[in-house]
Amino acid sequence: MGRVTVKRPVLRIEDGTTRRRPDTLAAEEPLEIRVDGRSLAVTMRTPGHDVELTHGFLLTEGVIGHREDVSTARYCDSVDDAGRNTYNVLDVALAPGVAPPDDSVERRFYTTSSCGVCGKASLDAVRTRTRFAPGDDPVTLTPEVLAGLPDTLRAAQAVFDSTGGLHAAGLFRADGTLLVAREDVGRHNAVDKVLGHALLEDAIPAAGTVLMVSGRASFELAQKAVMAGVPVLAAVSAPSSLAVEMARESGMTLVGFLRGTSMNVYAGTARIATGSTGDASLVGAEATSG
Repeated sequence: MGRVTVKRPVLRIEDGTTRRRPDTLAAEEPLEIRVDGRSLAVTMRTPGHDVELTHGFLLTEGVIGHREDVSTARYCDSVDDAGRNTYNVLDVALAPGVAPPDDSVERRFYTTSSCGVCGKASLDAVRTRTRFAPGDDPVTLTPEVLAGLPDTLRAAQAVFDSTGGLHAAGLFRADGTLLVAREDVGRHNAVDKVLGHALLEDAIPAAGTVLMVSGRASFELAQKAVMAGVPVLAAVSAPSSLAVEMARESGMTLVGFLRGTSMNVYAGTARIATGSTGDASLVGAEATSG
């Protein structure tokens, strides 16, 4: 397994003084995902939980929906100059009867750590229909529970403390209990690791849960949550307009700018138990959008 962190020398300048010292950085290495020997995608990720990442990626691309859809996952064909396995190629064998991914899933370019959608063979493929409908999930939760999620997720970021360079995602119960948290240089990879973990635990669809992310809520993250049947997506930063559109179309609750006791609810306001009817114009906008 590759290293999660690496040491590199730096020149530290502070208050007019300089000194050289080692600094701890988050590792970033390519992971090639193959399905039945066919190269499907390459993503730049922080090594670790690669099997979860791959299962989550295949889930959110609509290739698989259950743990039993994969028969084996193994590292292969990836060696350095000394002949040592770099663990940067993972080959997944689909179970008999599971259809192989179509061409729309194949990535034509490297997936960078900041953009998981870039290089899609077809933009239309991003709007894959989910087999799990988050709009049917009856879960409700309180603003007080939501307000506690960022601190709980932050406390679970062990590698961030030493590097300051990782995104995080966590899956929570509606009462605020953390089920799993993962870190990665790519926000989409962190989400795939969390959702892959849930799939391997037979917890997909992820009914009654909240997916919390440490940065912004992009369209791709919203799409991943919808594909896994997550009813609530929360982010400490802003959502994109397409993320809001995706949430409203699918019936998912989307919360942004979740900081302290303040937050913006962009979609699915009925799931937030505020004790008030809220802004009728917003509710109406949700009902008519999309």
